[in-house]
Amino acid sequence: MFVATVSVLDGHPVRKYLGLVTGEAILGANIFKDLFAGIRDIVGGRSAAYEKELRRARDIAIEEMIGQARAVGANAVIGVDLDYQEISVGSGGTMLMVGASGTAVVVD
Repeated sequence: MFVATVSVLDGHPVRKYLGLVTGEAILGANIFKDLFAGIRDIVGGRSAAYEKELRRARDIAIEEMIGQARAVGANAVIGVDLDYQEISVGSGGTMLMVGASGTAVVVD
């Protein structure tokens, strides 16, 4: 399946537009990862734990979007947009939210 952020795939004209498809992932980062990330923020550097969770959430959201596209008979998703959010919840916890959306299409 082609998945692209662009609206035109060179050499693959769109034959049919099938509509919007989406995928979402909401993952909780445990308190130890949150604490470690907070310390990293204070002293500088990157938080490998958060980066790993963001990649995981992105992959889940994209796979859900692709599943919806396949279900409607698409062989590509174009105009893909990814949205990332971090939401604080009670007791100092954090939820990582990733949404993926695009247009399901049939291309040559």
